[in-house]
Amino acid sequence: MKSIALAAAGLAATIAGAQAAPSVERGEYIVTSIGACGSCHTPIGPQGFDETKALSGRLVEDVEAFTAIAPNITPASRISGWSDAELARAIREGIRPDGSLIGPPMPFEVYKGISDDDLASIVQYLRTVPAVENDPGTSTYRMPLPPAYGPPITSVASIPEGVTAEYGEYLAGPLGHCIVCHTPMENGIAQFETSLGAGGNEFHGPWGISVSPNITPTGLADYSDEDIAKMITAGVRPDGNPMMPPMAYAYYAKMKPEDVQAIVVYLRSLEPKD
Repeated sequence: MKSIALAAAGLAATIAGAQAAPSVERGEYIVTSIGACGSCHTPIGPQGFDETKALSGRLVEDVEAFTAIAPNITPASRISGWSDAELARAIREGIRPDGSLIGPPMPFEVYKGISDDDLASIVQYLRTVPAVENDPGTSTYRMPLPPAYGPPITSVASIPEGVTAEYGEYLAGPLGHCIVCHTPMENGIAQFETSLGAGGNEFHGPWGISVSPNITPTGLADYSDEDIAKMITAGVRPDGNPMMPPMAYAYYAKMKPEDVQAIVVYLRSLEPKD
């Protein structure tokens, strides 16, 4: 059976290298699909995400080390008083205009790789979303935060779009932060250098406990490319059994097929890990 990657070879040739200028449309696509920003910033009601209050903030995680509140990021919030450059720095570097640091679980270890063009697109889109009055509260950290998440970032080049491992790495890293959840943590730090994609992190919630699986070729060996694409976008295993939260399946379902294919190509290229 031909894999998605092989079937899309012609598509890759035509798409690769294409990169649109920053736009509201590109920002909306990132925020509402691969970025899955609403999976943390949108309130959850009895029927799931409350899209009438999209991006207006909610309690995300309450553990021993911290109580994390995803803030309101609609124009009704304090970001309306931030410049575009200040908002962009907060997203990519985790630093607010007053110099304070944004804490976990925002994955700044990979957000620092968001390209300048995509970052500008995200900011443009956030300026256009409906303003929602909502005060979800303030995060509390019972652990020390670092002085910064790395040196200041001056510029990040765009990655050419295409069904390629390079673009898939960008989607699964800086934009989708898949590798953060699927890489073992030690003292809160993802072990990218030694265990990239090996899984094993526990996530506690109303569903119970879920564990991020191994997404290297070792863990995906028994799945076809089509199986993997369906698990990412529909949260359903090949045997029909539903997968558990907190993966943002509802957002990933909005991804372009070629972007899902690029992620699959990238996952197939990872170093196998037990």
